[in-house]
Amino acid sequence: MSQELFLAIDVGTGSVRAALLDTRGKILAVASREHEQIVPQFGWSEQRPRDWWDGVVAATRAVLDQVPQAAGRVAAVAACGQMHGTVLVDDRGELVRETAPLWNDKRTVDYVTAFEAAHPPQSYLGDCANPPTPAWPGFKLQWLRDNDAVAYRAAAAVLMPKDYINLRLTGEVAMDRNDGGASFLMDPGTGQWSEKMVGLLALDASKLAPLRNPVEILGHVTTKAALETGLREGTPVLVGGADYPVALLGSGVCRPGVGSEVMGTSAIITAIARRPLLDPAVCNVGTVEGNWGAFMLLESGGDAMRWARRAFHEKQFSYEEIVAKAAEAPAGSERLFFMPYLAGERLGDHRNARAQYFGIGAGHGLTHMHRAVLEGVAFAVKRHINILDGISGAPLERVIASGGGARTKLWMKIKASVYDIPILVPSEPECGLVGCAIMAATATGRFGSVEEGADCYVSYDEEISPDPHWADIYRPMQVFFERLYAHSQALYDDLDRLPQ
Repeated sequence: MSQELFLAIDVGTGSVRAALLDTRGKILAVASREHEQIVPQFGWSEQRPRDWWDGVVAATRAVLDQVPQAAGRVAAVAACGQMHGTVLVDDRGELVRETAPLWNDKRTVDYVTAFEAAHPPQSYLGDCANPPTPAWPGFKLQWLRDNDAVAYRAAAAVLMPKDYINLRLTGEVAMDRNDGGASFLMDPGTGQWSEKMVGLLALDASKLAPLRNPVEILGHVTTKAALETGLREGTPVLVGGADYPVALLGSGVCRPGVGSEVMGTSAIITAIARRPLLDPAVCNVGTVEGNWGAFMLLESGGDAMRWARRAFHEKQFSYEEIVAKAAEAPAGSERLFFMPYLAGERLGDHRNARAQYFGIGAGHGLTHMHRAVLEGVAFAVKRHINILDGISGAPLERVIASGGGARTKLWMKIKASVYDIPILVPSEPECGLVGCAIMAATATGRFGSVEEGADCYVSYDEEISPDPHWADIYRPMQVFFERLYAHSQALYDDLDRLPQ
């Protein structure tokens, strides 16, 4: 058995994690260090890149101490990280701004609104593969250009969070095409920065880091980085990838026909396609293996259950008790519908959408209300699947589920029956760390492709098949849900105009 190890680094929003994995993809040691979000004012969200590096140093040393002779056995380092955090460094690699605005920072909303007003979607979608949102680094750079001109002028390169860690490890500047493709600035056809998009946003193209593929070797651990982290000087470091595409790979979602659902506070459904799916309602991110992940996000996924727990039980019931109550109601909740738009919608004309129950009758009770919440989220995600299937022309054949919601068996059975396709749950929930190991193993020659690595490293605990009886009930309900969704659109603006 090989004694080689892979070091995976995940720069998250709440913490940095480091893990050592063996050449079979098994996690041997994990350590994490938390860091804070800074909120200077409402809607803003920042972090200090130096805090990320301090976390990497501490977490790396912690895992190296847990495994005998680990530093000398690490064959490669692969990092992934939170997307869209916009880091500015000078030509010496030093920060020119102490903080970086994060993915959830909304200060750019006026820039997004102005862009939408000036440019119809068909005029730019083919040049960047995405509709505009405040998350994209392109709009963050506009804000920095106009509101922190000193830092913007001093910047020689724009990096994403894991790129900054790679810079500290190797001294090399680069960005992978996963993060680049989710910047609003990369041409999806060429995999290079789009002159058109850079021009439309009036940015300086010379500040954009070179784009490379995630599995390439970026450089090697420097003497200084080795002294800080405990790693062996000269250890290869990959270009790495954005956390979401790397987690897709680590869950086995790396071929067309396979989809991913990540159920946390929100619910993100992703379909793998050869090319980006160009539609104003769909976002696209490049994947590690070179495909595209077309994704749609439901703002209230798991948050819908959290709302029900608070609204109906003042948090006195556990989630397990709520699910047990829901299980007492029949499939379809006796024609009771729940529209789960508690926090509006991310994209589209009606970001001010609201949640609602529809069809309440005298015979409905709490069990129906709870089951309708679970079913309503499933119907809303199925609506997204229908959109993705319609654009791609290649319907999803199965979905890989991850996140907290994947542990709720009733919800998984409801979803499989609504989607009418099987759902698989990975055996190892740390999909990002496994994805890093797949990249490292491929870069060092253990696999001929990352798809081969995923086949070897990823296994599944169970496959949840649709219940044929439930599927028959849900199929016409889905059609009605879509009609209810369309009819409700006309009312949201009127609702907003009512006095408080």
